Amino acid sequence: MKRTALKVSALLLTVGLASGCASTDQINEIKATAEAAAADAAAAASAAEAARAAADRAAQAASSAQSTADRALSAASEAQACCDANKEAMERMFQKSMSK
Repeated sequence: MKRTALKVSALLLTVGLASGCASTDQINEIKATAEAAAADAAAAASAAEAARAAADRAAQAASSAQSTADRALSAASEAQACCDANKEAMERMFQKSMSK
């Protein structure tokens, strides 16, 4: 039992030393990968911010267009009401002149 534990410990120590020693090239490669990932994340964040700003501008433009359309509808409704009133007045005048 003691002998097996000693063998396992020696094996684990050997594997740990072999895998724990990374070369400078590997460390530099890992650093470069991490820096590239950080740059990609920064670019994605910048693109997302630009998209949000564009969406805000589009929402403002849509709101302005809706306001203009609402004013145009109101003006058209008023014009139609005036037209209807004029038509009724002309009809009354015509009926009055026809009855004489």
